[in-house]
Amino acid sequence: MTRHWLLVFLAGVLEVGWVSGLKYAQNTLEWIATGIIITLSFIILILATKHLPVGTVYAVFAGLGTAGTVIVEMVVFGEPFKLMKVLLIIMLLAGVVGLKLLSDRAPVEKGGSQ
Repeated sequence: MTRHWLLVFLAGVLEVGWVSGLKYAQNTLEWIATGIIITLSFIILILATKHLPVGTVYAVFAGLGTAGTVIVEMVVFGEPFKLMKVLLIIMLLAGVVGLKLLSDRAPVEKGGSQ
């Protein structure tokens, strides 16, 4: 995995943190921390898109964030386990992995059309 894909993964992990923060933050310090995590997540995502296909990066970021948030909700915050939800998350992750594998094969074009 390249350094840039590691950045996308890190941004996705941070997304899980800030999405949870949006729901569970209760005081000023928690809201400030949530804002900082949002900012860091998007700065890291922007750095990754400088070197990777934007559409694929965003799909991977959103997919990892969605799957991670659902898992954290069930494991940490007591959301009820639902088999169908887990199966759908697995399908989502399969699509994200497929997009990533396809993007590894296609070269990224730089510059605009002339």
